[in-house]
Amino acid sequence: MLHFSAEIKIIGINPFVYLPECVLEAIFNQANKNKGKIPVKIKIDGHEFSQTLIKYSGAWRLYINTPMRKD
Repeated sequence: MLHFSAEIKIIGINPFVYLPECVLEAIFNQANKNKGKIPVKIKIDGHEFSQTLIKYSGAWRLYINTPMRKD
């Protein structure tokens, strides 16, 4: 399990975070890929969520949905 903190950014109405390079590399190694959508499981303040890591405009983003923001 990897831990990190990130500032929530917003594009339009879509909140997301950028993941640190070391976290991205670990996810790519575990998923055996670094292209396309990558499903991930995350935990925010003890609550688990399933989400998809997406590359958009050259950067990997983890979008934060409403239930995640509430937690």
